[in-house]
Amino acid sequence: MKKIIAGTIDEYIADFPPDVQQRLEEMRAAIRKAAPEAKEAIKYGLPTFVLNGNLVHFGGFKNHIGFYPAPMGLEAFRKELSAYKGAKGSVQFPLDRPLPLALVEKMVKFRIMKNAERAKEK
Repeated sequence: MKKIIAGTIDEYIADFPPDVQQRLEEMRAAIRKAAPEAKEAIKYGLPTFVLNGNLVHFGGFKNHIGFYPAPMGLEAFRKELSAYKGAKGSVQFPLDRPLPLALVEKMVKFRIMKNAERAKEK
């Protein structure tokens, strides 16, 4: 993959091979379905959805689609995510397996709720 910083999610996705583009578009559609009012952006070089702050990020890699719902988003779904590799704030969905789109949608809705709670506290 080329290391050009994209200005839009469309530009970001266009930089990948067709099979990965399809998966990135599936991920984008699942996030959009769960958060239709969220705005799209590129932050930290990754496609990002923003609603009351950063909601989630996602990205394409050589062997996986990365999903970044923040550590609290991962913690709340630890059991469902146990089959996947990940780190403190990310999970890796392998390219050779179907994306768990229903789970992604649940995680995005959880993050919407948490961001809304945080916004009310401010």
